[in-house]
Amino acid sequence: MDNASNNTIWIIIRRMRVPFLVIIVTFSISILGLTLIPGMDDQGHPYKMTFFDAFYFVSYMASTIGFGEAPYTFTYPQRMWVSACIYLTVIGWFYGIGAIVALVQDKRLAREIDIARFRKKIQEIREPFTIILGYNNVTHQIIDWLNREGIRVVVVDKDEAKVEALDLENFIPEVPSLAADVTTPETLKMAGIHQKNCQALVSLFDDDIKNTKIALLARLLNKRIKLVIKSTTQTQSEHLHNLGVRYIEDPFQFISNRMYLALTAPSLWLLEMWTFGHILKVRGRETLPRGKYIICGYGRMGHALERALKKAGMPYSHIDIKSTDYKEEKQSAVFGDAEDYKALLKAGIKEAAAIIAATKDDLINLTILTTAKKLNPKIYTIGRENTLDDLSIFKAARINRVYILEQILAEFTYLFIARPLAYRFVRLLHTKDEAWGHQLVERMHQTLGENPLHFEIPLDEEHAYALHRELSRGRTIRLGEILRSRAERSQPLPAIVLLCKEDEHRIHLLPTDDLELKPGMKLFIAALEESKTDFEYIVNNYYELEYVLTGKG
Repeated sequence: MDNASNNTIWIIIRRMRVPFLVIIVTFSISILGLTLIPGMDDQGHPYKMTFFDAFYFVSYMASTIGFGEAPYTFTYPQRMWVSACIYLTVIGWFYGIGAIVALVQDKRLAREIDIARFRKKIQEIREPFTIILGYNNVTHQIIDWLNREGIRVVVVDKDEAKVEALDLENFIPEVPSLAADVTTPETLKMAGIHQKNCQALVSLFDDDIKNTKIALLARLLNKRIKLVIKSTTQTQSEHLHNLGVRYIEDPFQFISNRMYLALTAPSLWLLEMWTFGHILKVRGRETLPRGKYIICGYGRMGHALERALKKAGMPYSHIDIKSTDYKEEKQSAVFGDAEDYKALLKAGIKEAAAIIAATKDDLINLTILTTAKKLNPKIYTIGRENTLDDLSIFKAARINRVYILEQILAEFTYLFIARPLAYRFVRLLHTKDEAWGHQLVERMHQTLGENPLHFEIPLDEEHAYALHRELSRGRTIRLGEILRSRAERSQPLPAIVLLCKEDEHRIHLLPTDDLELKPGMKLFIAALEESKTDFEYIVNNYYELEYVLTGKG
């Protein structure tokens, strides 16, 4: 029996102890009186009730105010005693019922029952699951995506209202949730961090210190668990690295990397965006212009974009706008008075190629870009959108490019947990140059068109039964031999293996056709829907596999 169950029983015993005693005392007095007062049987002989007869009578009298006199008609002394006992036992019962009602409404008992239910749900999860700390727009999106992949999720948030909101979402499969302080070891243990099937923990709070504390606790409680921790400063990231955290999410660094890629290696940028669901084609408004950039808002995002522009060798200037100071000083969240016009003109808005609005206030960002377009109608506009709630407003404003911090966080977290090979592919893209990326994009265009999908498949018994069996028997099969059409084996299958993982240290980016396959390898593949289906048939069906390998089957 766990602590929550013990606490529940203890609270019930403690709260009901006095009511039970009152009922027992009133029953005892009533029974004792009935056994002592002499009665008369149906023959007119005197008798005294046994304890059993008295207990039987008092039991139904106290609960129902009687069903008649038993075992014989009472004498007047007996009736006088019973009359007194009726009021005595009713008072005892009312006190007991009142105590039960108060017990049901006891917040501590309700809390212990919630914890017991939560623990039971966690223990019943048999699949790998992920603990997500905090429930907000970002984690809601992550939960939704992970649920679609069939990955179980457990959520803990300190705010009871958020947990109730999560319960109303009715995610399928169910997402167990609990309101509790996420920075205590006890909470992490309740969430199942010790369980063998707990594969990851996600902490994306805005408070870096809180994230670090959680990372430290999680690392001490379970050394093998994957940690996804948000960090927004270099110092904090280094500290997390020292704690052994492999995956650190810095949304500003993500934006800086994407800006740098978009400016210097658009093909690599396109491949990264394709991994997140973008089509394999750069739309006209997505091409970043060459020339001078103006950064409005010089906080963490402004500095991150500055690093990208400096690294790319792009000229820039900045206007230091702090949204809170601006609203306090001007009593408004609308940018664009005479003083603001002068600031933009002084920063060189007339000759600038692009302007970036990167403050923490969405309304100020929108009005900055609107004002800039009045002064320079050809300017390229880039806006920071702080929450997913206002996305429709930014779309309506026809901003050329919008960076949504919450969406970027959700995308990378999902990729790391649900698509580890795709995540590794994105990381490796940053080690390549534009020529490599351009060549791959062209190859994918020619083979798969502008909207291919991607999927991951481990070469194990569950996902590639036939191929795994042949490899386990010692048969030599090379990658190019299974990338053939199952309708006509002389024709190549429209699919490109982008990544092959043998283990943590042996990763093959764009493996060649002569790569010898081994059981347990994992493949990250770009394909069409039909070729994905064909590939899955080939690796799972012995006859299909034999046909593409030998022409027989």
